[in-house]
Amino acid sequence: MKKNSLHIKIWQYFLIFSLLILGFLWAFQVLFLNQFYRISKTKDIAEVANTLIKYKNNENVADIIDQQAMDKSVCIEVVNEKINTVYTSMYFGKGCISSKEQTLKYKNDFIKSNKVRQTYELINPMYDNRTLVQAIKLDSENYAFINTSMDPIDGTVDILQTQLIYVTIIVLILSFIIAYFISKHISEPIVEINKTAKGLAEGKFDVSFHTEEDILELNELTTTLNYAKDELEKTDELRQDLMANVSHDLKTPLTMIKAYAEMSKDLHIKDKKKQKEDMDIIISEVDRLTILVNDILELSKMQSNINELQKEEFDLIDLTKEIIHQYKILQETENYKFTFNYNKKEIIINADKKKIEQVIYNLINNAINYTGEDNTVFINIVKEEKDILVEIKDTGKGIKEEDLPYIWDKYYKNKKKHKRNLVGTGLGLSIVKNALQLHNYEFGVTSEKNKGSCFYFKIPITKER
Repeated sequence: MKKNSLHIKIWQYFLIFSLLILGFLWAFQVLFLNQFYRISKTKDIAEVANTLIKYKNNENVADIIDQQAMDKSVCIEVVNEKINTVYTSMYFGKGCISSKEQTLKYKNDFIKSNKVRQTYELINPMYDNRTLVQAIKLDSENYAFINTSMDPIDGTVDILQTQLIYVTIIVLILSFIIAYFISKHISEPIVEINKTAKGLAEGKFDVSFHTEEDILELNELTTTLNYAKDELEKTDELRQDLMANVSHDLKTPLTMIKAYAEMSKDLHIKDKKKQKEDMDIIISEVDRLTILVNDILELSKMQSNINELQKEEFDLIDLTKEIIHQYKILQETENYKFTFNYNKKEIIINADKKKIEQVIYNLINNAINYTGEDNTVFINIVKEEKDILVEIKDTGKGIKEEDLPYIWDKYYKNKKKHKRNLVGTGLGLSIVKNALQLHNYEFGVTSEKNKGSCFYFKIPITKER
C-alpha cells in the first residue's frame, strides 16, 4: 500500500484526531484540574452565600444550611457579633478550619470591617491545604462563614489519572482499529472508481461508474462521471462523424477537379467551349473547398476565443437585403423564392457586422438546404419592445424534438446520412452558435413536423433612426 494513498491518509488523520482529543483530556484532567477545581469551588461558596442571604429569616434556615453544606461540600458556621457560635453545619470536611486562633482572627477582622461580604484565602493548619473562606453579614447581629478546600482530594486525582491512562490505551487501540476499517470503507470504492476512470481515459466508453456505498458524495461522483462518460462518447462520435464528413466534403470536389482536369486535357483539348465548361466547374469546386477551409478556420477561431468582436453601427435591414441579393443565381436557376418581411425601414444596431452577416448568411444557407419542394425561404425582422427579433424559416420536414439540442453541433444534421449541401459546408450552425454566443444574444430554434423549422435570434435594441 502506497504511503500517500487515501487509505493511509484517512487512517493517519483519524489517529491524529484521536491523539489530539486524548491530549486535551490529559491537559484538562491533570494539568488544569486544580485551576478548574478552584473556579468551581469559588462559584459554589458564592452560591451558598447567596442562598443563606435569601433564606436567613426562614424558620427552617438550619435545615437549609445543612443541605447546602452537604450539596456543595462546604463548612458553614453562623456566629454572633461576639463571635459566639450560633449554628454549625453538620458537614465537616477538609475545608473546615478547626483552629480557633486562626478563625478568631479572620472572623474578628470581618466583623470589625463592617463589610457585607468578603473573601479570605488561607492555609488550614490541620491539613496544610489552601482554604477559601467567604464571610457574609446576615443581619446586624449574625454573620456566616463558609469554608471550602481549594485543593482537590488527592485520592480522587490519583484515581482520575490512573483511569485516564487506561482510557488512553483503550481509545488508542479502538482508534487504530476503527480508523483502519473506516479508511478502507471509504477508500475502496474511490479506488474502484479511479480504475474505471482510467479505462475511460483510454477511450473505453462501455464502462459504468457505480458504488455499493451509501455515501452522498460518492453517489454524486459516480453520477457526474457517468454523465461525463456519456458526453465524451457523444463527442467522440461527433468527432468521428466530423472527420468523415469533412473528408467527404474534401474528397468530392477534389475528385471532380481531377476528373474535369483530365477531361479538359484528354478529351476536350481541341474543344474550347468544353474546356471552358470544365474550367468553370473546376473553379466552382475550388471555391467550395475555399469556403470549407474558411469555415473550419472561422469555427476554430471562435472556439479558441481568439476572435474578438469588432462592433460598429449599421443598418440590419440593408445588410439583410445585400445578403439576399447574393442568392439571385439560385432564384434564376433553381426557382428559389426569398420572402423578406420587416416592420421598420431602418433598424440600426451596434454589433460585429461581419459576424452578423455570417450568421444571417449561414441561417439562410441552412434554410435553402432543408426547405420544402416550394423552395421558399422566409426572412423576418421584427422590432419588438426590447429586442429585434430575426427569424429565418424553411418549409421542410422539420427537426425531431429529440434532435433539437444537438443541431448546433458540427455536421449533426448529416450524422446518419451525409449529403452534399447545395450551399455551405455543414459547419454553418456551429459558426452561428459561436458568433451569437460572442455577442451574448439569445437564440434558438422551433420546428414542426412537415411544416419546417424556424431559427431565430434576438438583438437588444441600442439605437433606432
